[in-house]
Amino acid sequence: MTTAPPVLVDLEGQVGVITLNRPGKFNCISRDLADGLCAGVRSLEANPACRVVLLKANGKHFCTGADLDEVLEARASRASLESFLSAGHEALTALERSRLPVVAAVHGLCLAGGLELSMACDVVFAASSARFGDQHSRYGLIPGWGGTQRLPRLVGLRRALHLMYSAEWLDAAAARDWGLVNLVVDDDALADRVMVYAQTLATRNPESMAAMKSLARAGLDESLAEGLARESACVVDALRSENVSEGLAAFGARREPKFK
Repeated sequence: MTTAPPVLVDLEGQVGVITLNRPGKFNCISRDLADGLCAGVRSLEANPACRVVLLKANGKHFCTGADLDEVLEARASRASLESFLSAGHEALTALERSRLPVVAAVHGLCLAGGLELSMACDVVFAASSARFGDQHSRYGLIPGWGGTQRLPRLVGLRRALHLMYSAEWLDAAAARDWGLVNLVVDDDALADRVMVYAQTLATRNPESMAAMKSLARAGLDESLAEGLARESACVVDALRSENVSEGLAAFGARREPKFK
């Protein structure tokens, strides 16, 4: 019997679609899923036709965390645990540092490692019935894929600590209000809405999109003065580029630009 791959990768026009494909395990993150996710991001980055990455999931839930069977197995040695954690970090970092915009479509439960996965994306759409939370404290664990670092950056220290301490779930509207989600849509509209959004991003200048992402993320770890200097240098280079010339020409001609 052939085992289905844990991650599916496809290109729909200029949108690269990565689908978590362990529905029977609620898409919990195994080593194979983490490796497949990382490889999927890199393959789409290497494809010049791809302008945007859309991350979604098959089955009832987006992702309910790490595969605990593999965690228990990895506890046999420190090296095994470090290797398992490293695979997850590599996958999330690939999303976060990709030059491509990464848009997530979240439905069902998005918990623990699933929450950490969503936080590595640039924009998050959520179905109205989706639920978000961090379950680690309930079982005496610690977030291992960036939860203690990305969560305070997104929602603030007090809210982050409350969410981690309490293990409470947030509904989609609360997750949006806290800054974990950008847009909440009706469940049956999620797939179409997020694809339309991704297709819109795919029409933008890929060089400027990559620069905005890089500048914004780098700015989280540097001073305002350093960030402004980096931004200015980037803008000077951009204003001399072919794609910006096309954008300015399109603006003057009152037409839509066609970026390379």
